Amino acid sequence: MTWLLVLLMLTVLSTGAEAAAHHAPAHKTFSAGTSSALAGARVEAAAPNQTNQKSTALIVKTEVLLDRAHFSPGEIDGQDGDNLHKAIRAFQQANNLPDTGNMDSETWSSLTEYSSQPILKTYQVSASDASGPFTKRIPDKLERLARLPGLSYASPAKELSEKFHMSESLLRRLNPGVDIGRAGANITVANVEPMRLRDGRTSVEAVPPAGRDVRKEDVATIVVDKPARELRAYDQSGKVLAVYPATIGSEEKPAPSGTFAVKRIVWNPDYHYDPKFAWKGVKTKRRLTVKAGPQNPVGLVWIDLTAPSYGIHGTAEPANIGKTESHGCIRLTNWDALDLAAAVHRGTVVDFADQDSPVAPLSSSASTRR
Repeated sequence: MTWLLVLLMLTVLSTGAEAAAHHAPAHKTFSAGTSSALAGARVEAAAPNQTNQKSTALIVKTEVLLDRAHFSPGEIDGQDGDNLHKAIRAFQQANNLPDTGNMDSETWSSLTEYSSQPILKTYQVSASDASGPFTKRIPDKLERLARLPGLSYASPAKELSEKFHMSESLLRRLNPGVDIGRAGANITVANVEPMRLRDGRTSVEAVPPAGRDVRKEDVATIVVDKPARELRAYDQSGKVLAVYPATIGSEEKPAPSGTFAVKRIVWNPDYHYDPKFAWKGVKTKRRLTVKAGPQNPVGLVWIDLTAPSYGIHGTAEPANIGKTESHGCIRLTNWDALDLAAAVHRGTVVDFADQDSPVAPLSSSASTRR
């Protein structure tokens, strides 16, 4: 009788566990077959209609196409956000289309003409991707950041998502059940120009371009549209080369007004904190140096300007670009900052615009000032 009761209890417990597992919310995991997964075939086949404007697959496809056309949506995340609509509007303005900021058939036709390549691609995780070096814990306090030997990515997944301009959550949704950090693993990523990275001694580093092997066009003029939170790059003739979402200044240290120029470009920079900056929450009265790395306060590149203490740089938090305040400078995603840095030169004009204006070619006089 005792054994019979035990057997009966075990049966009830087993049945209850199975039922609980069956009804568990699918969003708790990225394992194969859950609603959190995103099929690559859906992304490739996506096209706009009247009912699917907020479809994740369509948004991912749109973001990749905009990225390739150099109208950056910031982080490719599949989310219906402000940076996406700003990028669509900038593309529409530059191509003389109705600038609604929403995807329509005319805009879609023009955008898809830029590239016929697949939206996603398979990438094999390399030994370098998997090995780091990584910085798994990043302190909140600047004083503690200054004690670290480098500020690398926290994990292979974080490195790979940023390498392909993506959010980590989207990378995982496209690769359910895959060990993203394993060397030799085949993963699905956005088919964009990847950031060129290498392993440094204490951090992953950006590879500086050799000559003009990243972008062919030289950027002659940069316009920082402060109200639009947008940075625009133009060639010598005034043609729009690229538009990037940006975080520009703050109330305590607003971005300057007027015309300046690029002074120099520093790849994989250390960050030097001066107490006169008076960052909120930073109590130190001494100078600090934060070592280089993608999670450094200025990211993987610093474009120094003739405006004292101001520059254009990357960030450790790409999801916040265009949404939060900076400490006075112009902050881009690391990949956008690297893209821009590969095309500017000493003397590139940098205009800080106090009034918003449509994305349009510059006049010849504005694009040739020095």
